[in-house]
Amino acid sequence: MTSTLNRTADQRESFYRLVPELLAQDERIMLVLAEIGAAYLEPHLTPDIRSRVVNVGIREQAMIGVAGGMALAGLRPIVHTFPPFLIERPFEQVKLDLGHQDVGAILVSSGGSYGWPQGGETHFGQRDVALLDTLDGWTVHVPGHVNEVEWMLRSAAASDDRVYIRLDGVSNNRSYGRPGGSMTVLQQGNSGTVISVGPMTDRVLAAARGRDVTVLHASTIRPFDGTTLRETLAAPDVMIVEPYLAGTSVFHIDRALSDVRHRVSGVGVEAGERRKYGTVAQHDRANGLDIEGLSRSMDDFFE
Repeated sequence: MTSTLNRTADQRESFYRLVPELLAQDERIMLVLAEIGAAYLEPHLTPDIRSRVVNVGIREQAMIGVAGGMALAGLRPIVHTFPPFLIERPFEQVKLDLGHQDVGAILVSSGGSYGWPQGGETHFGQRDVALLDTLDGWTVHVPGHVNEVEWMLRSAAASDDRVYIRLDGVSNNRSYGRPGGSMTVLQQGNSGTVISVGPMTDRVLAAARGRDVTVLHASTIRPFDGTTLRETLAAPDVMIVEPYLAGTSVFHIDRALSDVRHRVSGVGVEAGERRKYGTVAQHDRANGLDIEGLSRSMDDFFE
């Protein structure tokens, strides 16, 4: 089997095209950077919006602190960099300057878990959603296609909520997600359920071909849509495939099915240090996130 991933439709490029438009439409919106992305955005910045783009330099903690101050002043900050620099390095500021102050911001990462593997462990971002799960009040979007980036960003800009949009360098060949946060039912079966998150869905569908399982797609993973899971559940076996740390959403499935006897398998990026940087495809294969690996996981779990 071969991968069906679409690497030509870049979610990050879509973000860079949309942000100047949002800045021009709403004077409350500010963009906060820490160097990364500045050169890509520069050609799109017109004089009327340039003053609302703040580049703090390589100071990620300050980046979140500045965003928190902007939010306290009634502005709507969009903050952008790689996941470990956006969530891990400034985690205390995310917790206090946004969460404890009870103000909102839109955090937009790029690169997924290992979208730029030559950057090494400093740029690997598989822990991001698990870390945000320790905090209250976050909406987490994981777009699977460039078309989903626009409605996620526009809906976040129109609110005052704390929103994380996790961009990846790969996309499904078409959009499966929809606004509102509900999962999309892609096929129904009687032997179990596979929940596919964001850009995992094309390969999950390929691995599930010919199997009597339900496949659900999630582009919004927090809040977790337990309602659709319960309404479509035909067998007590649930597998979730996520493009970040394996098992991140298992707790949410357990809570949604707390009154139902069930088994859960969390498939994703395995824990541990990455000392061989390799390519994106090699990391997918090592983590069992290519079609062949997902097929093996389904064989083992739904036997």
